[in-house]
Amino acid sequence: MKNQIILIGFLLFNFTLAFSQKTSKIIIEHSDFADINEIEMPNATLLTGNVRVSHDGVVMTCNKAYYFKDENYIKAFGEVEMVQGDTLYLNSKYAEYNGNVKKALATGDVVMHSPESTMSTDTIHFDRNSQEAYFTNYGTIINKNNTLKSKAGKYFVKEKKYQFLTSVVLTNPEYTIKSNHLDYYTAQGDSYLKGPSTITGKDNFIYTENGYYNSKKNIGNFKKKSYIKYKDRLIEGDSLYYDRKKEFASGTNNVKITDSINKAIIKGHYGEVYKNKDSLYITKHASIRYKIENDSMFISAKKIIVTGKTGERIVIGQKNVRFFKTDLSGKCDSIHSDQKVALTKLIGKPILWNFESQMTGDIMHLIGNNKTEKLDSLKILNNTFIISKDTIGTGYNQIKGLNLYGKFKENKLYEADVVKNTEVVYFMRNDKNELIGINKNVSSRINMTMDDKSKVDTITFFDTVDGDIYPDKDLPENARKLRGFVWRGDERIKSKEEIYPPDEVELDKKIVEDSQKEYLDSKIKQDEIQTNKDISGIKIKDKTNGNGFASNLETFENKNNVVKVSGWAYFRNQSPDQTRIILYLIKDGVTTKLQVQKAVRPDVTSYFKLDYNVDNCGYDATLNIKNLKKGTYKLGVFLKNDTTDKEGLLITDKTIVK
Repeated sequence: MKNQIILIGFLLFNFTLAFSQKTSKIIIEHSDFADINEIEMPNATLLTGNVRVSHDGVVMTCNKAYYFKDENYIKAFGEVEMVQGDTLYLNSKYAEYNGNVKKALATGDVVMHSPESTMSTDTIHFDRNSQEAYFTNYGTIINKNNTLKSKAGKYFVKEKKYQFLTSVVLTNPEYTIKSNHLDYYTAQGDSYLKGPSTITGKDNFIYTENGYYNSKKNIGNFKKKSYIKYKDRLIEGDSLYYDRKKEFASGTNNVKITDSINKAIIKGHYGEVYKNKDSLYITKHASIRYKIENDSMFISAKKIIVTGKTGERIVIGQKNVRFFKTDLSGKCDSIHSDQKVALTKLIGKPILWNFESQMTGDIMHLIGNNKTEKLDSLKILNNTFIISKDTIGTGYNQIKGLNLYGKFKENKLYEADVVKNTEVVYFMRNDKNELIGINKNVSSRINMTMDDKSKVDTITFFDTVDGDIYPDKDLPENARKLRGFVWRGDERIKSKEEIYPPDEVELDKKIVEDSQKEYLDSKIKQDEIQTNKDISGIKIKDKTNGNGFASNLETFENKNNVVKVSGWAYFRNQSPDQTRIILYLIKDGVTTKLQVQKAVRPDVTSYFKLDYNVDNCGYDATLNIKNLKKGTYKLGVFLKNDTTDKEGLLITDKTIVK
């Protein structure tokens, strides 16, 4: 055999060591009768009545047994019980035990007891060396309030863990778990879910492809495409935490909460939901979107809090609030919206843009109509100031007063009254958009009507009107702006994307990048673990191991710390479409995976004149080895087809010295 780097050296060492150790004999401690019948059962001793045997810490009792002394083997019949200390009790109608390899088989109404659980099935295989028991023909496990059922499963005695790699159902009085891969620890009540899995409770439904749930504490963590669904609320995120007793859930990174009843979508990178309190909290690039007829209102803030049941919901936005709707946008320090009274308060330096009009004041109230679910009216209290650009010139139309009271029709501002100490600067134009003059006056009250674009259509002045209409040339520039004039058009929010301030945009960018990197790093690590696991199942004997395959390594180069490999490989007599081609560098039993891209190679099919298509057998692979540890690495090619269960390993003579 040629010298090769041994992938699973330590396993082979342990394997050799195990067989070099001296095996002990099965001891017959008691039987009522013993008989030898070479005709009926050659080389066996028949034991009947209260049979009791032992071997290296295991005691077996039964009604009848055949003991094969030379093979160190026993077959037991009737009320069979195997006891391993206080960790395992195995009862069955029939059992076999091999003392040389310390393996047992129990069949017929099998019941396996451990301090924490009871398993019932038809047949159990028990390996005392690895302390693993498994069944393949349906089994039921009862662990306190949990009942697990699966077609196949394995029990790890030392870890007190069950593992199910086929369809499994865990039933609890409060919920049901379904998965195709479940690791269940009986002592702690921990369930680890991998692949598509669900947890169905009375009031919610959880989906995950990588999750953890503790049945004692009733808490869980879920990652990878996970969500928690209530009757009217859906919670999604990169990482979710759930507490069933408190009915509390939280999400981290790319959190999205969909409220179907209130037609709202809430987003951020950290959120908390308290179901029993009908409340939620979200921050880190936080936003909420409300559906309003054929339009949507988008609101962002440092923190968003939603409390109260449907019909009495209160929404609070804290710090740097910004919002956008097709015909309405604005900013303020905080916002308070009360669904019951249909009142939204803009608090702290509020500014509102209604189409081209800029409105400011000390306090702003938007009042809705709960019956029509539309905007009804607007109040601006103290220091009302309305500014809009002249349609053609460089001037600004301005209306100033103490308070404003406006009315909406079909969610558009169509009429407004400005009261107390009103002042106006208005550029008057005819139907041809020619400037007639500039109206500048003061009055006690102003009434305005607007067109469908919320542009001023008519202005009516009331009580103690004082002012004039000036020709353009007669009104100096410094007289065309009212005291307190500040045009903030460059701050206007013109799209839903602009509701986030720059610091929140940067925060979002960093979190998304970090989240993607963490996901990729985790995926690479899992791929490497899976690759090692797949390869470790193959007995290493020479350059080719497992199922043989055809292959050719065409390119192998290392330039500037970048390894590039190309070639083709396929299992004979089958299509390579479902075959994974994995290339790796190996050193001291540890693999480093290359990034492989499959390549189409019709030339391979035609060259070998195959009667089946292997066009998809090519590959191109790369790896940056800058951060590899020093040493000599060999290149390995591993093929695995999950459909046919074929897998093969080729250790090439190509090496990299780092």
